[in-house]
Amino acid sequence: MLNTVRLKIRRQDNPKSPSYWDEFEIPYKPQMNVISCLLAIQRNPVNARGEKVAPVVWECNCLEEVCGACTTVINSGVRQACSALVDQLDQPITLEPMTKFPVVRDLQVDRSKMFETLKDIHAWVEIDGSHNMGTGQRQDPYKSLKAYQFSRCMTCGCCCEACPQFNAHSPFMGAFAFGQTHLFNSHPTGEFDAPTRLDTIMGMGGLTDCGNAQNCAKACPKNIPLTDAIAELGWTTTKRAVGKLFKE
Repeated sequence: MLNTVRLKIRRQDNPKSPSYWDEFEIPYKPQMNVISCLLAIQRNPVNARGEKVAPVVWECNCLEEVCGACTTVINSGVRQACSALVDQLDQPITLEPMTKFPVVRDLQVDRSKMFETLKDIHAWVEIDGSHNMGTGQRQDPYKSLKAYQFSRCMTCGCCCEACPQFNAHSPFMGAFAFGQTHLFNSHPTGEFDAPTRLDTIMGMGGLTDCGNAQNCAKACPKNIPLTDAIAELGWTTTKRAVGKLFKE
């Protein structure tokens, strides 16, 4: 039976400083997750060498794998720290920030690129007072069920971390953007803005930059069928491109 939990954490004091490893050993408690370990370090920030250090910086919010804020590379695999149980992890548990986003400090990264992309693809449904016009269009239950899968996206960054095309030097927007484009284009009201979304993903960093590695679907903690969205949008954007060509 475990008496202690040993963690090896890649740390970085600020965005421009070099990273370094720091090890910690904390008392074991049943049903601990990685967030529990980080909280224990925060309460007593003393490393395995007995040195008092600055508490480890990380992000978390919901603690039930819904918000995506605590996404971290744990034992070389990207996942949420809140659902990573100590009993199911090999020790020492290695914690690293995601590599595809700028590091703010320690395990905290800046995912602004993802949120800006959601703005670019118009990832919302316009209201414009239409709620005062009576009952809206009914959605086919089968389409609604399919859409629900994509609505579970929490913009966590797992798909981006696993994607060989997504990095700081590439304009590629990432698979999550295609999943959200597919979601809102399939909405009875959201489909009115479908041409705008399609034009966005047909531009630089869009669908044609996807290398079809399919790592995104494997890395997604919600098992969102991102490759299905990519395949369907491939056909939809082709039709739009041909249509625009003949109009011109």
